[in-house]
Amino acid sequence: MSGNVRLLDETLAAARSEGRSALIAYLPAGFPTVDGGIEAIKAALEGGADVVEVGLPHSDPVLDGPVIQTADDIALRGGVKITDVMRTVREAHAATGKPILVMTYWNPIDRYGVERFTAELAEAGGAGCILPDLPVQESGLWREHAEKHGLATVFVVAPSSKDERLAEITAAGSGFVYAASLMGVTGTRESVGAQAEELVRRTRATTDLPVCVGLGVSNPAQAAEVARFADGVIVGSAFVKRMLDAPDDAAGVAAVRALAGELAEGVRGRA
Repeated sequence: MSGNVRLLDETLAAARSEGRSALIAYLPAGFPTVDGGIEAIKAALEGGADVVEVGLPHSDPVLDGPVIQTADDIALRGGVKITDVMRTVREAHAATGKPILVMTYWNPIDRYGVERFTAELAEAGGAGCILPDLPVQESGLWREHAEKHGLATVFVVAPSSKDERLAEITAAGSGFVYAASLMGVTGTRESVGAQAEELVRRTRATTDLPVCVGLGVSNPAQAAEVARFADGVIVGSAFVKRMLDAPDDAAGVAAVRALAGELAEGVRGRA
């Protein structure tokens, strides 16, 4: 069974052909429950997201700020497992036909088994993985199995990355490059800043892969700002916060759908 890296490539290319950035939403699996998380992810895609990153909850999420940490904690206390993550990918993709990635730290994959994880993700219809803490020089085994199963390998670059390092990272990746807009953890920010635009410029000098910007985008105006210079706009904490602030699960799903629609207008320059 082959994964959906081609669908991811086609989706990002289609957005570019429309003269806009892609909207990429992040939501963790198992939050607020496995079923509730699936409904939220489907709502984000139905509301206007082009791609979803499904977070694999982790007990020590070093890149994630307090909002996503809270959601991860709820999911872990609810007993979420990797099998639930795969089910989330499968059902969200089957319901929408859109590309679904998993964002995860390396340790859970290493413990689960690289061959098993990649085979199951491909079978579920996944498009690939974002691996924020896997060093490129240690990624050979992962990339071998990901390529075999038709999965993208998305690496993260940061403003601190030197040009030589950017070239090394982008040469090893596929699908797109995740450009962290600033140094620090995930979370909403008042401004995404000029650092992100400069990082996109430097990254594009090393690769033909789309460059998508995350960390800090929370509203349509910021989405529109980033969409001016990036191939994709990644939003996570703002979606999670809408769910955390909702009085019940149904209201949370509705809030996610509404935010996706607002952000989709933003990436189209209509905010």
